[in-house]
Amino acid sequence: MPTELTDYDPSLGNKFIFVTGGVMSGLGKGITAASTGRLLANAGFDVTAVKIDPYLNVDAGTMNPYQHGEVYVLKDGGEVDLDLGNYERFLDIDMTFDHNVTTGKTYRHVIEKERAGDYLGDTVQIIPHITDDIKRRIREAAAGHDVCIVEVGGTVGDIEGMPYLEALRQFSHEEDSEDLIFAHVTLVPYSKNGEQKTKPTQHSVKELRSIGLQPDILVGRCDEELDPETKEKIALFCDVPVDAVFSNPDVEDIYHVPLMVEEEGLGDYVMNRLDLASDSLPTAERNNEWRKIVTRETTGEIDIALVGKYALEDAYLSIHESLKHAGFETRTDVNVLWVDADEMDDAHADRLERADGIIVPGGFGARGTEGKIEAVRYARENEVPFLGLCLGFQMAVVEFARNVCGFAGANSTEMGEDTPHPVIDILPEQYEIDDMGGTMRLGAHETGIDAGTLAHDVYGADSCTERHRHRYEVNPEYIDALESEGLVFSGRAGNRMEILELPGHPFFFGTQFHPEFRSRPGRASPPFVELVETILENAEIEEEVTA
Repeated sequence: MPTELTDYDPSLGNKFIFVTGGVMSGLGKGITAASTGRLLANAGFDVTAVKIDPYLNVDAGTMNPYQHGEVYVLKDGGEVDLDLGNYERFLDIDMTFDHNVTTGKTYRHVIEKERAGDYLGDTVQIIPHITDDIKRRIREAAAGHDVCIVEVGGTVGDIEGMPYLEALRQFSHEEDSEDLIFAHVTLVPYSKNGEQKTKPTQHSVKELRSIGLQPDILVGRCDEELDPETKEKIALFCDVPVDAVFSNPDVEDIYHVPLMVEEEGLGDYVMNRLDLASDSLPTAERNNEWRKIVTRETTGEIDIALVGKYALEDAYLSIHESLKHAGFETRTDVNVLWVDADEMDDAHADRLERADGIIVPGGFGARGTEGKIEAVRYARENEVPFLGLCLGFQMAVVEFARNVCGFAGANSTEMGEDTPHPVIDILPEQYEIDDMGGTMRLGAHETGIDAGTLAHDVYGADSCTERHRHRYEVNPEYIDALESEGLVFSGRAGNRMEILELPGHPFFFGTQFHPEFRSRPGRASPPFVELVETILENAEIEEEVTA
């Protein structure tokens, strides 16, 4: 489990942007906050972020992806909400577990201090002990940065979020007014006659003000830009200037949101309000690189089958984004075809067969693994470019053991404890572990890469550092047998097999780690770029043969 900071200097002169949401969850607070941070970063400022998750879990590691989307892994092994992935991608930074504040983490820390007698006999209460700990965590995460964006998960009025809003209310009295901004994101729906309705925003702001917080900025999430009349009405009834009301309409791609809110003037307003404008880069220099990356014209289009078991895009969000980043780099539109590994019916099999490439992602549990193994077999036998990630890497080993090495019934002991050939087995250090949370092999670890291999070409180096999240790995007892039949483990960390490849195949590549967690716009993950480039090269060869 990552360590936590314990001390802070109250005199640190950071700037803070607190982002809350109303009306409903899932509006896009995280993207709005990340886009604001991107504008400030474009203007030359060092920006970081904090995500507050009011749930009682200490971290997101034990959560079902159906309920909460993917579990994102940070470099220090913190298992966190997917919004931190958006912050890393938009801001191009590496965050730590200290940048995720949860109720479980906060309450556990306070209770442990109480048990140790640190409160000198005081009655331990929400105020001041919990709220003080929340403020401490925010200030520590902000230390050393120009601006810290703090997103409060959930919506105003949620009972579990009340201690955090109270902590922010206290924060507003402890900091200078020019050092912080409260931004509130709300839904602006349409009536049947096409009118933009402001009443949900009014009620949400009323709820926020009843807690003692007055928003400085209002951002309306809507299908289209807010009408001038709508902005004026929101300003009037919510007691903010008209030029502090901004639109955040639906856009074709989330990476266009910074461009949209920049056109609305959000960046300039925030910098003026925080007294940062005089230190910012000139307008002409601010956004050229980001705009160039995310608006690059494409010259090709491909289809990639994603073979998983969670029929929810957010469950594989980082993979979707990594493919998008690889598309930016190669000027390619990448279409993702969902293939349900648990349902491999005719419709899903057809998607697999018409795909230009196949990805088998990570996951846990036995459900869907046979479908994933079948997808690996199809990719191997038909020379379809293939990328296996974590469990996908392991299922590639199982498939090869069964169908090439002839090890009937080969499997992972996670899926079949009685398998006659446990080619994938639990990590030795996991044998005596009972707790499920925060106990896997987590975070960034270095992998050595053999010269003269595909992996060396992909990474262009003798090693790579990528993030992990797994309990099982290749059983060393079977490595010789697998390699004698042609499978190559080209990346290793000691006796841990980290990368596999299959010579003679156009692209058959698997990683025990999760390269998708380090992919960024403008800095796409190497395995994803190589997958897309291989598909494009294959298409060019086919066109030449046809011609």
